Amino acid sequence: AVCSMGNSTSRLYSVLAKTLSSGAVSQHQDCLEQLDSAQLDPIDPKELLEECQIVLQKRPPRFQRNFVNLKKNAASNHRPIRVMQWNILAQALGEGKDNFVQCPMEALKWEERKCLILEEILAYKPDILCLQEVDHYFDTFEPLLSRLGYQCTFFPKPWSPCLDVEQNNGPDGCAMFFLKERFELVSSANIRLTAMKLKTNQVAIAQTLKCHETGRLFCIAVTHLKARTGWERFRSAQGCDLLQNLKNITQGAKIPLIVCGDFNAEPTEEVYREFSNSSLNLNSAYKLLSPDGQTEPPYTTWKIRPSGECRHTLDYIWYSQHALNVNSALGLLTEEQIGPNRLPSFNYPSDHLSLVCDFSFNQDPDRLL
Repeated sequence: AVCSMGNSTSRLYSVLAKTLSSGAVSQHQDCLEQLDSAQLDPIDPKELLEECQIVLQKRPPRFQRNFVNLKKNAASNHRPIRVMQWNILAQALGEGKDNFVQCPMEALKWEERKCLILEEILAYKPDILCLQEVDHYFDTFEPLLSRLGYQCTFFPKPWSPCLDVEQNNGPDGCAMFFLKERFELVSSANIRLTAMKLKTNQVAIAQTLKCHETGRLFCIAVTHLKARTGWERFRSAQGCDLLQNLKNITQGAKIPLIVCGDFNAEPTEEVYREFSNSSLNLNSAYKLLSPDGQTEPPYTTWKIRPSGECRHTLDYIWYSQHALNVNSALGLLTEEQIGPNRLPSFNYPSDHLSLVCDFSFNQDPDRLL
């Protein structure tokens, strides 16, 4: 079945009719074998954005967010690298498990919500995109983003909670996308995180990329740690395992590193301190938005569940502060923009805010190690 996009079937989407039909992940993989995205014509991002806006014409317009300029020193001699971090909210969890009591079910319809997600991505045009809770990789994100010029990688959770939801779309997991015109893949690792020497249900992807413009290597990682109160020590152990993996991959911080993730941990937690104090010399980019440069934002997720209002800072972009500069960061939504019913909503597709930073390479990284 062809997905209806607005009043008529979209030319872009009709090419991907098979991969955009709903069904199990195995069916999507079969479709992809029959219709290799790499062999399909590229998509003009403006055209895709227009398609999304047609679908979303009955919804309120996108929230406006502004970038905050953070770079105090001389201009870089290369184009900045824009990195976007976002827990997009798994469709199966949003509809079936997360109990957003103030969010109408109508706001969670996938045919429209996926266009809100795509609209957000297309608005910020990241060079590298790191996502969590992706359960529509094979039928939406891989086919479309590959045609926008991204190289795509997906690593599902071994026992995804999405599989407990009727009519699910397969397991959720982490996904990473980078623009092939800007970077070359040098190495890639799918990491199943351990805690107390036991394999866990949480995963990470770490890829070493070479920047075409500068010839510089850097590592980009995406992860999603265990959720919920009471699992603090477990998250700490997962964080230690991820850091050890990243030390090996970056040869002990010789290769610059960016780590994106939903850590499910406030800045008061041990796993946050482990990343702050790691020998990899990491800093959290969004601290730089605060007046003192030392304080995380007041929230990156804000929702209402049956137990009450949940307002937390859980999402981060960590970076090698000796090797990378943060040129700018995207400001967060205000409480007024989010509104009294919080997230997700007709305006915004996820319960987590997207984080976006522009990075440049430091010209003398070894001096600051």
